[in-house]
Amino acid sequence: MVTLIDNSVAKPRHPEKANRPDSIVLRKPDWIRVKAPGSPVYKETQQIVRENNLVTVCEEAGCPNIGECWSKKHATMMIMGEICTRACAFCNVRTGMPTALDPNEPENVARAVAKLGLEHVVITSVDRDDLADGGAQHFADVILAIRAATPKTTIEILTPDFLRKEGALEIVVAAKPDVFNHNLETVPSKYLKVRPGARYFHSIRLLQRVKEIDPSIFTKSGIMVGLGEERNEVLQLMDDLRSADVDFLTIGQYLQPTKKHYPLQRFVTPEEFKSYATVANAKGFLLVSSSPLTRSSHHAGEDFAQLKAARLAKLGH
Repeated sequence: MVTLIDNSVAKPRHPEKANRPDSIVLRKPDWIRVKAPGSPVYKETQQIVRENNLVTVCEEAGCPNIGECWSKKHATMMIMGEICTRACAFCNVRTGMPTALDPNEPENVARAVAKLGLEHVVITSVDRDDLADGGAQHFADVILAIRAATPKTTIEILTPDFLRKEGALEIVVAAKPDVFNHNLETVPSKYLKVRPGARYFHSIRLLQRVKEIDPSIFTKSGIMVGLGEERNEVLQLMDDLRSADVDFLTIGQYLQPTKKHYPLQRFVTPEEFKSYATVANAKGFLLVSSSPLTRSSHHAGEDFAQLKAARLAKLGH
C-alpha cells in the first residue's frame, strides 16, 4: 500500500536511527548526478503503480535511477509492505512492525506487470522476520500470479536472506524464478555496523543452495562500495561468490540517504569501477555490472538477455 503522509504531524522516517550521531553527507561528484524525473511516461508508470496499490523499491529506497527506469516503464515492485523488520544502517526503507500480508497483492502485481507490458520484471521485498517462512510463500504466489497473467514475462526476484527460516528457500525456488538475486551489500568486515541483522556466510550459502536445488536458475548478488572497504576485501568477496557458482555480480556506489545513516567514506571513481569489472570478469562471472550508478535492478531486462547469451556461449552453443 502507498502511505499518505500527514504533514500536520511530523513523524521521523527512521526513529530507530534518531540517536545516531550526525555525519556529513558528502557532495556528489559530477559523474554521479542524474536528471530529475518527470517525463510523460514516468508519470504514466507512477499512475499504474498508484492505481494498483503497489510499493516500489525505486521510491522507498530513493534510487537515483528512478527517472530513467520509470521513463521506460521499468519499475521494481516491493512486496509484503513498506515496513522492514530490520534496521540496516545504509537503507532508506522504514523499520518497524509490518502490517499483515495483503492477499490481493499477487494479483495486483500481476495486473500492473501486464499494464506496463513488462518483458522482464524484478520483484523484491522488505525483510519479514515476523513471518514463519519469512514471506517465502508470498514470493511464490506473486511469481505464479505473474506467470498466469503474462506467461512470457521473465521474472527476477531480489530476496531477503530467510535467516533461520527452515524450508523457506525451497518454497521460493520451487516457483522457478528466472533469476534469483540476493545482495551481500558489503564485505564481511562491515556487517556488524552496516548489516547487523544478517550473516555474510549465510547469504553466500543461500545463493549456493539455489544452484544446488535448481541449476537452471541464474543467481545474482550485488554490493555497494564507498563504505570504507578495502580493495582486497572486494576481491575476496568475488571469490566467495564464485565458490557459490553465482552468475552475475553488480557493484555500485553507496549513497548516504540522510545524515543519520551509515556515513559515506568516499566516492569511488569510474576508473576503479572499471577495474573491479575487469577482475570480476576474469574470475568467471557470466556477467558483471560495475559503475557508480549500478543498482541491482538497473537494466535488468537487458542484463537477462546477456546472461542467457553468456551461458549459451560458455556451453559452446
